Amino acid sequence: MEIGLTYTNELKVTEELTAAHVGSGDLPVLATPIMIALMENAAMYAVIDELDDESTTVGASVEATHLRPTPLDDIVKATATLEAVEGRKLTFKIVARDSKGIIGECTHVRYIVNIEKFMSKL
Repeated sequence: MEIGLTYTNELKVTEELTAAHVGSGDLPVLATPIMIALMENAAMYAVIDELDDESTTVGASVEATHLRPTPLDDIVKATATLEAVEGRKLTFKIVARDSKGIIGECTHVRYIVNIEKFMSKL
């Protein structure tokens, strides 16, 4: 897997994605858990085309900062970049931005797993 793989995804902040709605706060701004989910999703898609049909990646850790609020109807984009590969361990740097600039940053670790073996642990 090649260092530097990248992917950007985006979402529009709707009422259902606010801190007040998801319960992580009481204000009508983008919820931190939603920002982190967007970041993880970007990391997953950055490498998905490099995996065989029997494999996927799963999140293991997230170290994130949510730097400022994003209001309803704004667009948030998260760009994940693969920074390190150590066997099955993948480390990403992720930056989230809205129309005014950077709103969050994250270091995210994912592991490559065999889907059948992983699901057999349930």
